[in-house]
Amino acid sequence: MLEKLFGFDPAKHNIKTEVMAGITTFLTMAYILAVNPSIFSVLASKGMVTNAVFTSTALAAIIGTLMMAIYAKKPFGLAPGMGLNAFFVFTVCLTMGYSWQFALTAILIEGLIFVILTMTRIRTLIVDSIPASIKRAIGAGIGIYIAFIGLKNAGIIVESSATFVTIGDLPYGSALLGSIGIVLTSVLIARRVPGALLIGILATSLIGIPMGITKFQGIMDTPPSIAPIFCQFDFHNIFTVDMAIVVFTFLFIDMFDTMGTLVGVCTKAGMMRKDGRIHGLNKAFMADAVATMAGACLGASTTTTYVESAAGVAQGGRTGLTAFATALCFVVALFFAPIFLAIPAAATTPVLVIVGLFMLSPIKDIDLNNYTEAIPAFITIVMMPLSYSISDGILCGIIAYVAINILCCNWKKLNPTLYILAALFVMKYIFI
Repeated sequence: MLEKLFGFDPAKHNIKTEVMAGITTFLTMAYILAVNPSIFSVLASKGMVTNAVFTSTALAAIIGTLMMAIYAKKPFGLAPGMGLNAFFVFTVCLTMGYSWQFALTAILIEGLIFVILTMTRIRTLIVDSIPASIKRAIGAGIGIYIAFIGLKNAGIIVESSATFVTIGDLPYGSALLGSIGIVLTSVLIARRVPGALLIGILATSLIGIPMGITKFQGIMDTPPSIAPIFCQFDFHNIFTVDMAIVVFTFLFIDMFDTMGTLVGVCTKAGMMRKDGRIHGLNKAFMADAVATMAGACLGASTTTTYVESAAGVAQGGRTGLTAFATALCFVVALFFAPIFLAIPAAATTPVLVIVGLFMLSPIKDIDLNNYTEAIPAFITIVMMPLSYSISDGILCGIIAYVAINILCCNWKKLNPTLYILAALFVMKYIFI
């Protein structure tokens, strides 16, 4: 049954490992249950009920992750994406002046386009056209990117008007808790303690109680109704230029963030074949696309595959059973939200930092002596954390790969899809 549902092979996989991996993935991405309602709270006066957003966020994560578990049989968690939710609120609603119903309609259309692109295998064609060196660089770049996110969330790295970023106040507050957690979890990893990442999260959260950072505000609560935001669409402006721009932007960011996450985490999990292709990738894309449409109906911003899934992969998750365990955790979170939301961001920092290290391993398979491969790969890696965007890292890397190889007369290394992608990406930076 497990093999049929989740692609679980008893000869290769372990149930306990898969479940622990799923719980670990959930704990590293559970912050979205607190962050998403907070971001959408600025639209509360316009009818976007904050409590309803919490429930829609959890339900979107459950549906999307179950799709990934059963249909795609991959160990990835899905939920409304960071960055995409900010674009929804601050750009579409507050800057452009459109209603949140308009934005949800744009997400519904984007999801439908995603389904069409996936059914026609265009998304898979795009992924297969990307050189293996860039794919390996994507995994490494994501590793540095999520480590940076972890350090930033704990306040270990903070913004600076002089140097953009700088070191935070390490002896105090969440920065201290995050630092303690990194050391503690590193020791557990070094001593090869089973479930080290999960133990690190829980132990760090407990340490945060006497420090006043981990705060429990109850145990159990009834999930708020999503009725105020369920299927609230605005089709009056569907054929406007602004709708086309919003749909394209959602589509573009979601497509390449998802593509980067799936390729990077699949590479780390050993799912990428020698020719650079990944088995079952199209089904993973379809799960992501359907989840986006379902999320829009529920009143959630764009649902996407989470880069934090790398935490579960690092814990040993390899099948849909991992994603299924993650989905069940979101179901539990609906009813025990006060407990799950008590886990501070600093407690997830150790996992994100250490997983960042784990994801650097594909670099060893990049030919660093072949500069037409190494330089674009390096650009891909560094642009992700520096631009704070997985998609921008991929775009810059592909543009560099095509430009360098054209000028070096290595035309045989390039395929028609790469030429088209590079041209589109250049136009994106010029006109959007």
